[in-house]
This record gives sequence, structure tokens and C-alpha cells, in this order.
Amino acid sequence: MREINLPPKASSLAESMRDIGYSLEAAIADIIDNSITASANKVNIWFDTDNKNIRFSIVDNGKGMNEKELIEAMRHGSLSPKDERLPDDLGRFGLGLKTASFSQCRKLTVISSTNGNHAGAVWDLDLVSERDDWVISVLEKNEIINVPYFDKITDNGTLVLWEKIDRLYDGEITDTKMTDMYGRLDNVEKHLSLVFHRFLNGEIQGRKLAIFINDHEVKPFDPFCINNKATQAMREEIIRIKGKEVRIQPYILPHHSRLSQKESDYYKSRSDFLNNQGAYIYRNGRLMSWGDWLRLVPKGEATKLARVKIDFPSSLDDRWTIDVKKSRAYPPFEVRERLRQIIGQITDQSTKVHSGRGKKLFEENIYPLWHRYAENTGIKYSINMKHPLLENFKNNLADIQRNAFEEIMSVIAASIPVEAIYSDYSMNPKDFEKETIIDKEEALLKIEALWQVLSQGQNIDKDSFKDIIYSLKPFCYLRSIIDDFVRRKYND
Repeated sequence: MREINLPPKASSLAESMRDIGYSLEAAIADIIDNSITASANKVNIWFDTDNKNIRFSIVDNGKGMNEKELIEAMRHGSLSPKDERLPDDLGRFGLGLKTASFSQCRKLTVISSTNGNHAGAVWDLDLVSERDDWVISVLEKNEIINVPYFDKITDNGTLVLWEKIDRLYDGEITDTKMTDMYGRLDNVEKHLSLVFHRFLNGEIQGRKLAIFINDHEVKPFDPFCINNKATQAMREEIIRIKGKEVRIQPYILPHHSRLSQKESDYYKSRSDFLNNQGAYIYRNGRLMSWGDWLRLVPKGEATKLARVKIDFPSSLDDRWTIDVKKSRAYPPFEVRERLRQIIGQITDQSTKVHSGRGKKLFEENIYPLWHRYAENTGIKYSINMKHPLLENFKNNLADIQRNAFEEIMSVIAASIPVEAIYSDYSMNPKDFEKETIIDKEEALLKIEALWQVLSQGQNIDKDSFKDIIYSLKPFCYLRSIIDDFVRRKYND
């Protein structure tokens, strides 16, 4: 047996590594990981175009690198995943800078400064392909100062520049492409606001971070709605693996009726509660994956308001399945089993938030227009034919009309579009809470018509009349108009 050295073909492997599967937002997040590791507290992202070429630049004010450190950072696999990482190191494979960049561009330039001393290097995949070798260009001082956005680097910091961006658009940059590009930047902002929300809001001790996109500050997005007093933080669980802590913190988000319109719009802009439920897994405070229950249970209404924050340190990397993009982190057996038990507890609590709300609506209404029945065959809703409005109207009909009226009402009750209501309510619950707009004159005409029905054949007292009308929409929103009507009708 003999051994030979068989390095991969540079031109082929370099092109293949571009297809790991990064989105634009995931690629930018991977670059920011390096900024955080370099102790930066500010990151600026700039996007610009000259109608022919798109450029992205990411500039931080971290500690920077000298030329030797920079060249090593440009190496593929600069660190082994088996190397022990510091608690503030968000790296994993030593590939992120390169693979993230090449997923979007063919030319990567990095300029770094330490105490005002600059170093620069360039990966150009066209040169790698031409030479079929892993060759980088180390920049001279006069070349460094001509790199776009060089003037944005402080005495300590790093510039990552993407050029020859070929994965977004081909050809000339049109107005349509620019509109689409700004939509992509909006997605980038939403992604960064979630992935780094604990750094952006200063939750990570001593690591508060500010991110700007074209001078627009990225605000943190809290998936747990912690600032709302109605959010329930359940008991935190701690699992110890190899002497290290994995912390599991369940939350139950508020019923949509407990959200302000601003909060509702804010969360709706990041998809809906149903899709955002699940486990949120953080490594060293950085969100790795979210939005599912790790194949332990399916998403559903029962867990709609449930979220579980899971924190683990990078020292346990070997027990988690982490991909190169750092967009997936699958927990070890001990965590999955405990999470399975926790899901059962939070499912009950999440369901109570909804069922308790529905039960309250029926129990507090003196004159419910609908009845709810929970039977062995399922849940049913029926129109309350004993409601004073319907009963009075029915009693003033001839027998044949009365029978027809009851049949019509039963058909209406059986024809509730449950699936459509469920879909709309799941996606836009706040829309069901909005007041029906009705002017005073129209309201008074409707109230007069209802009073005529309720007062036929009996002298209905004013308090009973108000209670009945208050129980109906949209009149529950028009109490002052109803009160004025009653005062005039009963000469108060």
C-alpha cells in the first residue's frame, strides 16, 4: 500500500461550495457572526449599484486583524469544528466568511485594521478557476486605500466587500430589479432583527450590538412578546450535559385580544402566530433555528401561542447537529426528551388561553345569540332561538311563517363557513375585533327597528332593552347612542 497526496481541484470545489444553500439574509448573518466574535458593537451594511454592478459591504468596529491573521481567516477551514470555542465565539467550521460570501458573489475583498494599520486580501473565483489553485491576492497599501468603502473603516475594524454578485440578478439592473432588491433588503432586516435580537436589545451581557442597513437602524424583534404583561413565562428547566447547562424557558404568548394594535401589526408583519410557534434554539445567544417543534409534535392550534427558548453553549457543539449555514441545530436526546414533556404542559396552557377566552365570552353574555355545545360527536354551534329578539319576532308571525322562520334559521346555523372563518381568524385575528363603522343616524334607525320587535306584545323595560342590545354587534360598540335612544324613548 502506498499513499499519495490528492488535494481537491480548486476550480471545481470552489464552484461547488457556492451551492451550500445560503439565502442572502443567512449569508449576511454569517458575516455578522464574525463581527460579534471580534467584539464589534456596531455593524454597517451598505448596498449600492451603478446600474451594471451590485455591491454589498459589511463594516464593523471590531478588533480587526493584522496581515497574518487576515490571511489565515481567508483560508477555507481556518478552524476545526473540534477546536474549543470561547463563549463569545459564534464561529463553528472556519468556513463562514468564505462560503457565505461565495454563495452571493465571485469576488470577496476583506480589509482589516488594527490600531490604524491596514491589511487586505482578495478571493477572486475567476482567478481560482483560471489557475485551478487556491490562490488569493494580498493587497499593497496603495491598493487598499482604493477599495470601495475603505473610508468607513475606523482604526480598528473590518470591511467585507462583495463584488461580481451573480446570484441575485443577471444583466443590467433595471427599476424592476431594484424594487425586488429593496424587498430582499427588507427580508434581510427582518432576519437580522430576529437572529440577533438578544444582542440588539442588550440582553447578552456586555455584548450590545447596533446594526445599520444603508444607515437605517435594525430594531430587535422579540419572538416571545416579553414586554407584554399578558405573556406567561413558565418555569425554566435546566439540563446538564457534560457539566454544561442547557436552559429551556417556555412562554405562552397573549391572546390576540391582549395585544395592542401596534403589537398585533408588528407580529403580523413577521408572519402569524401559527407559523411562528415552536422551539427557538440559541447558541451563545445567537438564534440558530426556529419555527417548528423538532418533529416532536406537529404545528397546530393547540400550540399556537407556545414558544420555547433553548440556550446552549458552543462547548456542547459536538452534541448538536449544526449545519454550515448555522440555520439548523438539532438537540441531543436528553434535551428532546425533556422538551417532549414540556410541550405537553405548554399545550394545555396554550389551549386554556383560547378556550378560557371563548368560555368567558359565552358565560358573560346574559343574552347570547349563539349556543355552544361540546358533545361526544364534536363541538357544535346553534342559534339561540330563545333570544328575546328572535323569540319576539317569531311570536308575532302566523303559524306557517313561524315554521318557515325556524327552518330558515336552522339552515343558516348549519351553514356557518367554519373553514373560512378558521383560516381568516388564524391569519388575522385582530380583524375580527375591529368595530363596525356605522354613523349615528343609521344606528338610530336600526335601534328603533329592534325596539319595535322587542316591544311588540309586551312592555319591555329600559334596562332589559339595553342588556339585549348591548349583547349584539355592532351595538356593543355604540353604547352612548343606545343610552341617548333609551332616554328619549322612556322620557328619562
